[in-house]
Amino acid sequence: MSRKNSPTRLPSWLNRTVVGIGLASLFSDWSHEIATAAMPAFLATMGVGAAWLGLIEGVSDGLSSFAKMGSGFYTDRLRRRKPIAVAGYLVTALGTAAFGLASAAWHVLAARSLAWLGRGVRTPVRKALLAGSVDKNAYGRAFGFERMMDTVGAIVGPASAVLLLGFFHHHYPSLFAATLIPGLVAVGLMAFLVKEKHREPVAHISFGESLRALPKPFRKFLVGVGLFGMGDFSHTMLILLATQKLAPLLGLPAAASAGIGLYLLHNVFYASFSYLSGWLADRFDKTRLLAGGYLLAALMAGCVIVLPAGVWTFVAVFVLGGIYVAVEETLEDSLCAQLVGERHHGMAFGTLATVNGVGDMISSATVGFLWATLGTAVAFGFSGLLFIAGAAVILTLRPK
Repeated sequence: MSRKNSPTRLPSWLNRTVVGIGLASLFSDWSHEIATAAMPAFLATMGVGAAWLGLIEGVSDGLSSFAKMGSGFYTDRLRRRKPIAVAGYLVTALGTAAFGLASAAWHVLAARSLAWLGRGVRTPVRKALLAGSVDKNAYGRAFGFERMMDTVGAIVGPASAVLLLGFFHHHYPSLFAATLIPGLVAVGLMAFLVKEKHREPVAHISFGESLRALPKPFRKFLVGVGLFGMGDFSHTMLILLATQKLAPLLGLPAAASAGIGLYLLHNVFYASFSYLSGWLADRFDKTRLLAGGYLLAALMAGCVIVLPAGVWTFVAVFVLGGIYVAVEETLEDSLCAQLVGERHHGMAFGTLATVNGVGDMISSATVGFLWATLGTAVAFGFSGLLFIAGAAVILTLRPK
């Protein structure tokens, strides 16, 4: 058959598993981003602010991080990883919907922790399945595609939250119950569309031996990731910051809607730059690209500190936030896959996710505390210095 008459073919790396994982990420993120976007306003109805929000995000991320480590270690020893991922998606869906049962801040903490426990269990498994489904020279594109799809869900989620708040007349239990629909769709996609290829499980060695088996460059990589992560607070705190700073200018209801709208803008840029970051990662030095993403985060923190509080300042902050997260997440995953052999990808991705999770726990709780006690300049200055330190370590890496 001539090239002219041959049918259009998808790229070889864009297979059934990559598409299935991407769609599952889209629908799961759609589900929990509805809850994430509404959570600051929901907590405000209970009379709580930055300190409680930081605690909820920090504890949830910390619990998730230990689940990621355990899941990565355990699933390398299984012939089939996929059932663990399916269970994790189901627990996340149920935990997110459980927000609707909350009548106090600690109830939100419990529901968020359950949802993030499921998220932690599934994360290294999903990444190992994704890395195992493509050739090594396509890691960047595969992870970039998954991040892009995930972030499409993160765009639809906040938009859905705005619509649902109006539809349900700010009745939060109904809004959180609605998150079950996309959440359960994600479970079905992971169960029925993703295909797991045959693999030989690794030998039953101890947890400590598994850690020591990870190569030295990967451990140095984790130091840079950890430093960055200790400053990388949850971006729900940016929603709260925008709502508080814009309230005197716009009024509280309009400022709350503006905060969600800015988060939507953040996620548009996150989605737009995810695949681009992966495409660049397959062609250029991953360490320089990742360090550049970390420095964009430092620039974002500087904008919060230096620029006057206003709509355009927050547009810049949320745009920079979306771009750096796209670069950070895509490049960290593809560099992790490059530094460690495929048989140990579960442990590697679990360790990476745990370092990120512990960093998130420390950063969200610390930034929330510093914000509440010493002000935003100190809180975001703390983050900015750690972003720069992480970039400096990453630039010293010399992967093969």
